[in-house]
Amino acid sequence: MPDTKDLIRRNRQWAERIQADQPEFFSRLAKQQTPDYLWIGCSDSRVPANQIVDMLPGELFVHRNVANVVMHADMNCLSVLQFAVEVLQVSHIVVCGHYGCGGVKAALGNQSHGMIDNWLRPIKDIYLNNEERFQAMASEEERLNLLCELNVKQQASNLCHTNIVQNAWRRGQSLAVHGFIYDIADGKLRDLEVDINSPQQLASIYRLDPDG
Repeated sequence: MPDTKDLIRRNRQWAERIQADQPEFFSRLAKQQTPDYLWIGCSDSRVPANQIVDMLPGELFVHRNVANVVMHADMNCLSVLQFAVEVLQVSHIVVCGHYGCGGVKAALGNQSHGMIDNWLRPIKDIYLNNEERFQAMASEEERLNLLCELNVKQQASNLCHTNIVQNAWRRGQSLAVHGFIYDIADGKLRDLEVDINSPQQLASIYRLDPDG
């Protein structure tokens, strides 16, 4: 059975490979990080953000949680978002879900899983708001895949409803929110064609006016 010593060994091997390929990499990385992207993804161990987009450390600022949820009362996510937008000045925010997501699957059912039930409850709302589409589907896999996609789109919208993102747009900052989904079965990302870069693309009820 692997233990923590194995992690240290693997780290040493990785660092030595990077050092051999790019001798200045770590000294350069230690000075600053200048990512263009904030990635909000699922905690699933099969979806490692940097690897699936072939990016090195320093190129992607990452926040992950179960089922890639963006909640307006989640201070962790909002703190990451504010730092990425206001300090790092990222240009793109990607919400990335994945097919077969265990969190989304749990939300699709009625079994109690404990504390996580409260976290996943908003995903049930997505199902309820699209119930006719789900009922027309023949298989559970189709329903799960659709809910994974709709969840990404909803979380991208939730990002755009925050004052953090809208204040950035108001300042004239170039910032776009996108929605992707990853297929673990083939290792490929799909673009869900979510591209939001201004408050004009939002329903009027969600547009925040600082002047009241």
